[in-house]
Parts: sequence; C-alpha cells; structure tokens
Amino acid sequence: MNIISKFTVGSEEGISDLITIIDASVYALHQELVPEKDIKKHIEEDIDPRKMINDLNDLSNQLIITYADDQPVGYSILKSGVSHPSLSEEKRATEMSFVILPEFNSPEIRESLWKKSRSAASFTDIIWINIMTNDPLLEFLKESGFSVAADTTAGPFHLPSHILQLEISKKQENQRFY
Repeated sequence: MNIISKFTVGSEEGISDLITIIDASVYALHQELVPEKDIKKHIEEDIDPRKMINDLNDLSNQLIITYADDQPVGYSILKSGVSHPSLSEEKRATEMSFVILPEFNSPEIRESLWKKSRSAASFTDIIWINIMTNDPLLEFLKESGFSVAADTTAGPFHLPSHILQLEISKKQENQRFY
C-alpha cells in the first residue's frame, strides 16, 4: 500500500477529499450513540464546503490529508493561535483535528499523518485536541505524548470527550535536527 500525507489547499479537490473523510468518520464515531437520522441531518445541514474553503484559505490554518493508494483515508487540520480555557495562556497554542477512517487505522497510516502534523506544528508551544472518549485514536495520541488537560464534550452531538495537550519542548525540537 502506498501511503502519503501531504499539505492540501482549500481547492475543490482538497475539500472533496476532506468531506469524504468527514462524512465517513462522523458515521463511524457516532453510529452506535446517535440516531442515524440525526447523523444524516448534521452532514446535510452543517458540513458546508464554502465555509471549509474559507477556513482553509486562512493562512493560520493548515490541512494535511493522508492517502492510501490515492484514496483519502485521514486528515489533520492545524489552527494556529486557537487556545482552550484549560490551557496555559502564556503559551502559543495550536488546535489540531486528527482523524483516520476506522478501516484504515493502521500503525503506518497513523505514523504518516502524525509525523507530518507534528512537523507542521513545530512552531507552537502546545498542540491540543478535543477528542471523543470513544475515538479509537485516543490511545495512539496518548502514546504519542498527549495528556488529558480537561474533560468536556465534543462534536455536533456534545458527546463526552477529553481536551488532550502536548507541550512542545523547543530544546528537544532543536536537538532533533542536529
């Protein structure tokens, strides 16, 4: 399987690939917790390609999509300068979305998307993510160094979640490149 994670712009093709992943992942994460009609309604009414294009064309946001044999299977969105009340106000924070379709949740795909995302966020002090407690990627993120900063809710259906944070050490970061 050929796996590649790459930066993607808010073009029609990039947004189409992103929406493909979002639609499938919303179903996968919510199918046993929320009635199907509510999931369909959310997808039809709340996922707006034009808003996504505008958000992604904001220079403080970055989209990375992972492809397996040219099929979009995961994405990460980094939003610079976005913090959360449970995080230190003195540090630069970057919000991250990190999604991989369940049928493609393999070590190779997780590592590909994580390495590209981590590299893209090297400028920040803290990476944070609001992730549902039933998300299969929760354990991977904890293994990657994230810790729970707060308990909250996430997503369109306000289901139980954690705010995870990863503090970026500039000293360690600089040592890696020598």
